Amino acid sequence: MPKSRMRSLAAATLLAAAGTAAATAPSADAAVNLPCDIYAAAGTPCVAAHSTTRALFAAYNGPLYQVRRSSDSRTQNIGVLAAGGYANAAAQDSFCANTNCVITVIYDQTARHNNLTQAPPGGFSGPAPGGYDNLADAKAAPTTVGGHKAYGVFVAPGTGYRNNNATGTATGDQPEGMYAIFDGTHANGGCCFDYGNAERNSHDNGNGTMEAIYFGKIKVWGYGTGPGPWIMADLENGLFSGVNRGYNANDPTITHRYLTAIVKGEPNHWAIRGGNAQSGGLSTFYNGRRPNVSGYNPMRKEGAIILGIGGDNSHGSAGTFYEGVMTAGYPSDATENAVQANITSVAYH
Repeated sequence: MPKSRMRSLAAATLLAAAGTAAATAPSADAAVNLPCDIYAAAGTPCVAAHSTTRALFAAYNGPLYQVRRSSDSRTQNIGVLAAGGYANAAAQDSFCANTNCVITVIYDQTARHNNLTQAPPGGFSGPAPGGYDNLADAKAAPTTVGGHKAYGVFVAPGTGYRNNNATGTATGDQPEGMYAIFDGTHANGGCCFDYGNAERNSHDNGNGTMEAIYFGKIKVWGYGTGPGPWIMADLENGLFSGVNRGYNANDPTITHRYLTAIVKGEPNHWAIRGGNAQSGGLSTFYNGRRPNVSGYNPMRKEGAIILGIGGDNSHGSAGTFYEGVMTAGYPSDATENAVQANITSVAYH
């Protein structure tokens, strides 16, 4: 067993308590243990935390995202109702009334300021002026979380966000974890609806230069059972659903309206996990060695952050994002189970 996966009984007890507290917490504007608090307590802290729906630290009281309206091109930050709470959707509704709005910035809630902004051109140029990708329609993905109205990030083909200068993210073969909540009913067969670690120059730099969560129906590189969509890992020049290229029987089609998707990796070891973000626990769809293809062991991760696109700015995908984080270090299953308990407690619907 890799050393980073070993946890003491005391740590396991702490995480179990955190998960129980989160699972039984009322849907109030603040909670004792939010996802990044749980990761930090386990020694795998968040190095990026993005959400347009809620705070991911109990102490966070800053902006979640920024919108720009078309009527006069003014911008406004949308924050939380209270520290550790939910998005102030009413502020967006007021600012964007009778006009269109797009999401211009998705703020990082960690102290690293790994914000996501309009993705620049790379191997593929986007459809916006200058070859940039489109920005998401701020009104296109309404939701409810913790009993409060909020909005997700609706990624239509051509939409993408990126930070090529992120700090603290894993590089080379360093360990990392990540989770995201997606709309499991909104997916297509385009490349590539990703959230996670990518190249810093927006180009395909070869096998192993990425490690991101992928969600969608494409079958060019890898796929699982059923018609899709599947949670897979985008490791560059391959969407992997297991140790082999192509078909892997243990990776199921998964279509929960709100879906928790997890990819994590460390030297010659990685995993895919997932579950229903509204109820229940997580399942492990793969847990084993790196793909049996040259270039993926050791990994050559570069540490940029992407949302809604592939590492080379491929932007043919569709999906909806609500929240997600990236960690330093390889989180244990117990840590992720406690995070999942918090996620289900806030009642996305």
